[in-house]
Amino acid sequence: MGHDAATLAAILSGAGFIAAQEEAADLLACAAGDDEVLDALIARRLTGEPLAWITGRTSFCKLEIRVDPGVYVPRWHSEALAQRAVTRLPRNGTAVDLCAGSGAIARTLMSRRPAARVVASDIDPRAVACAAANGVEAYLGDLFAPLPRALEGGVDVVVGVVPYVPTPELPLLQRDTFAFESPLAYDGGPDGTEILRRVLRDAPRFLRRGGALLLELGGEQAGLLGSDLARLGYIDVSVLIDEDRDLRGIEATLSRELGKAEPLNHRKPHSSD
Repeated sequence: MGHDAATLAAILSGAGFIAAQEEAADLLACAAGDDEVLDALIARRLTGEPLAWITGRTSFCKLEIRVDPGVYVPRWHSEALAQRAVTRLPRNGTAVDLCAGSGAIARTLMSRRPAARVVASDIDPRAVACAAANGVEAYLGDLFAPLPRALEGGVDVVVGVVPYVPTPELPLLQRDTFAFESPLAYDGGPDGTEILRRVLRDAPRFLRRGGALLLELGGEQAGLLGSDLARLGYIDVSVLIDEDRDLRGIEATLSRELGKAEPLNHRKPHSSD
């Protein structure tokens, strides 16, 4: 049966979808006037399937990003991390996007720094294929393992949305999350820092001295990582805070000489240039 935008928005709103009007517009555009297709799309969305999987795309940092079924859907709150990474990436620099998923952060860096080299990695073959379809130089493997050795010691920015949800808190995520997405995209171990710590440990092999590490995290995790940051020679450590004063990430610089980490500063994310 046919639906106009208002009727469809009401259906979605009644089902608990917050951005009902925007989603209705996306579904209508995807159906392109075919009522049978639209009904099928609505039925999929009402099961909780991610909208980006249904439409095949999402918006991230004002870019249209292809998102294939099964691939982690980039969230709006990761935009602050991407924008900060842009400010740390020289125009002719090199960046690495870890656990890249669809390659949304890598695409943002490529868009804002077209002369830079941006590479990405992910352990999911579907994600690597999707990122490649978005124009990203993507490698299949665990964190830094698949990256070209020629990059070692010369990377200006390492950025990533790696799994950081504490295992005991996984059941608290939105009820439909694991009906569709894999726990591998979220599970960060007992306190959520297991993979974060691996990145802190391995990043210095690729980062140049003075290069930046930016990671999404939450809760009290910035404090939990303090000793690792100090031991591994990171300085100028700041936490990224969003407009609602929620912790969204951590930014650190690899010291030109190994030394003591500085106290955490609070940095409010801002738009990139």
